[in-house]
Amino acid sequence: MLDLLVVGGGINGAAIAREAALNGLSVLLVERDDLASHTSSASSGLIHGGLRYLEQMEFGLVRESLAERERLLHVAPHLVRPMAFAMPHVGGVRPWWIVRAGLLLYDLLGWDSSLPRSRGWRRGDARFREPLADLGRGFVYSDARVDDGRLTVLNAVDAASAGAEIATRTALVGAIRDAGAWQAELSDGRTVHVRAIVNAAGPWVAELLPLLGVRSSARVRLVKGSHIVVPCLYEGDHAYTLEQPDRRIVFAIPWASATIVGTTDVAVERPEDVGIAADETAYLCAAANRFFRRQTAPDAVIASWSGVRPLHDDGSGNPSSITRDYVLELDREGAPLLSVFGGKITTARALAEEALGKIGDALNLPVQPRTRTRPLPGGDIDDLAGFEAEVAQRWPFLAPETAARLVQGQGTRLREMLAEVRSAEDLGESFGHGLTALEVQWMVEREWARTAEDVLFRRSKLGLLGDVSLIERVRAYLADRLP
Repeated sequence: MLDLLVVGGGINGAAIAREAALNGLSVLLVERDDLASHTSSASSGLIHGGLRYLEQMEFGLVRESLAERERLLHVAPHLVRPMAFAMPHVGGVRPWWIVRAGLLLYDLLGWDSSLPRSRGWRRGDARFREPLADLGRGFVYSDARVDDGRLTVLNAVDAASAGAEIATRTALVGAIRDAGAWQAELSDGRTVHVRAIVNAAGPWVAELLPLLGVRSSARVRLVKGSHIVVPCLYEGDHAYTLEQPDRRIVFAIPWASATIVGTTDVAVERPEDVGIAADETAYLCAAANRFFRRQTAPDAVIASWSGVRPLHDDGSGNPSSITRDYVLELDREGAPLLSVFGGKITTARALAEEALGKIGDALNLPVQPRTRTRPLPGGDIDDLAGFEAEVAQRWPFLAPETAARLVQGQGTRLREMLAEVRSAEDLGESFGHGLTALEVQWMVEREWARTAEDVLFRRSKLGLLGDVSLIERVRAYLADRLP
């Protein structure tokens, strides 16, 4: 009999499986699609405290998020990178002193942060000012960014290294409580007996409960967030925080030779209501055009994505004001069932730690925090610049942008991945944009990739380049090698 069945391969499910496996529990994670195939690969890719949450008085959430940001910077220095955020001041939205006070509070709540403190723009801050149409006052503060899909996958990789089974393309068909345990039927034909189940199904968390014969008073609000990728609006490695007339915040984030603009907040009825709408694209273009000299338009959009966030319903009428905090509901009627409502990618590790505490208590198992200082796979790097130099020296035939992408995605795992590579020919077939057969095969063998979408949108973001031929080439390659 297994200790734990985790249903859902998003960031919360993967983090819970990791925490549990490292505590010595026998764990099976099932995901009906791919890891991070929905919300967890459709975020803004930010590891942040949530500056705007201060307006909703969610000081505890901001503090926890900033503490987790600091942890992630240390345990995944390859994947989680510091980023400066420039924030032009718009007088008609929030008074200058309120924004400054909010930033000072943000610094105070992140008192142990290794990142620079916030400040006003200085005379020498041309890089922040020059891309803007209005050269007025503004602020700069620090947060971090991440490849959200890879963060999820690396949590699963670490869980598997500790003994967890990760079963993608496998759904929970049904489950009943039987003699103090769960008897669960899986779509791969297996029947498994487990002591406890974690419902980490994201937008489908409420839909899963009737399948398990459970009623819950907790409610989920589904809020769609959409992003667009447009031709580069500015040069530089910093992001912009753009206050809109409706008091919402829209981010402009550099990516490759383009700019990501997002996100929206649109209430939806079903998890499947996920595609970006024309009015969302127009809204995001207008949001950017209010600030930048370089203008954009819907017909210039290179790529877009949307994710449905399963937020815990706190009764707020405004989708932008709904709490991003999480609620863990434990049903102990017989075999335990823990359901995860809400949450954000930054706090997934803390959520997992709290979840396992509840599971351990319900099962009378001794557990303790295992991931607070444990590096994520590839994150055992003391000197990131030195490691980047090592990669450039050992594999000089890698294009600089490809080497940078591989370092960020794989970290020190790159030494194993490229151990037998002595020349560009050893990388195998080239699909374009630095992606080769060797890397794709690594994703298949080590990271549960099965399709071109798995490779290009969840284990890399190369699919956002809008290169249809790249997708087709990877699809054809996998079709010849996978059943």
